[in-house]
Amino acid sequence: MRYPIRLSCLPCLVLALSLVCVIQLSAQDQASSAATTATPSVPQPLPAPSMTAPLQTAVPHTFNAGPFGTIDVTGILSGMGLTQGNWVAGDQSTHWDLSNGQVFLQKTTGWWQFYLQAGAYNVPALGTAFLSTENTISDLYGPLPVGYLKLVKGNFSVEIGELPTLIGAEDTFDFENMNIERGLLWNQENAINRGIQINDSKGKWSGSISWNDGFYSNRYTWITGIVAYTFNSANTLSFVGGGNLGQTKFTNFATPVQNNSNIYNVIYTYSHESWMIQPYFQYTHVPTNSTVGMVHGADTRGGALLLNYSFKHGISLASREEYISSTGNLTEKAVNLLYGPGSNAWSFTLTPTYQNHGFFIREDFSVVWATNSTPGFAFGLNGRRRTQPRGVIEAGFMF
Repeated sequence: MRYPIRLSCLPCLVLALSLVCVIQLSAQDQASSAATTATPSVPQPLPAPSMTAPLQTAVPHTFNAGPFGTIDVTGILSGMGLTQGNWVAGDQSTHWDLSNGQVFLQKTTGWWQFYLQAGAYNVPALGTAFLSTENTISDLYGPLPVGYLKLVKGNFSVEIGELPTLIGAEDTFDFENMNIERGLLWNQENAINRGIQINDSKGKWSGSISWNDGFYSNRYTWITGIVAYTFNSANTLSFVGGGNLGQTKFTNFATPVQNNSNIYNVIYTYSHESWMIQPYFQYTHVPTNSTVGMVHGADTRGGALLLNYSFKHGISLASREEYISSTGNLTEKAVNLLYGPGSNAWSFTLTPTYQNHGFFIREDFSVVWATNSTPGFAFGLNGRRRTQPRGVIEAGFMF
């Protein structure tokens, strides 16, 4: 589990001018031609940070940076409040904090490009104790969580730096996702990788491969990759895999025991008009590693269904349903990857959202059920409660 239980763009450009169009325009009356010529192009959101649904980034602020060319700037400022039941020892029933205070600076044209994401952030996750924004920054990825240089030639590109992971269906930062909090499956995945990534596409196929440090370990022994097939504009199937080719001999908050794992995803994405539907399946294996006190390894298997429907007037409703199970038991001293060795868990999250231009407000209503949990490893002050209900509200501005 990314938090102990006390605990990742290929844009397309289309040319639509032809001699036939010129002939047709010349045959039209002057008023129609002038009106067509005067129609301004609509500014489009930038490819990074990646956004699924329902929130949308603001139209970028653009300026000429001299030798750097045209630079785009966007950002987010938001705060959140949380209330929960059956909180664990060391946590409390309510929290208020800054959820995002970030600026995104990027160059998206030319053979060399870059992306910088800097500021404050929180990464709330289901079924884990709340961590303040200050501690999140210091204990995880620092004030510059993502930053990389990108070299581009046609559909081929190479990225070098601090990169979003290729693993999983949910992104790291809350504004990128359907729900405010990350899910139970996400909690087995890495989030930010330091390394190098190669991207390419041909026809309906696209893929990326990365050599990186896995769970922010600063040990470059991880290989991750993704292959995606786009059936049409609405349907995509992705296969994702990664793992540590060696063994890391330490753990900390950003680098848990999962840094020694192998992980695999199958992700299907349907996105058309008002709907976004994304089921995915995940398998992870954490091998035995005596150097970090793991007497016996364990696996997890899980699946999730992410849904979002966008109504009119900036209103949308998202939901996430999940199930995850782990192997092992206390007798064999298996590593704890969930709520005790061999435990299972379900979760349900409902997130209504309203966005009006740059302003947004949304809420999470969620509950986690821990089954086959080990007493002392679940919820409540004594770790024996099996459920944790939670409500989160977030409001802010995309600018």
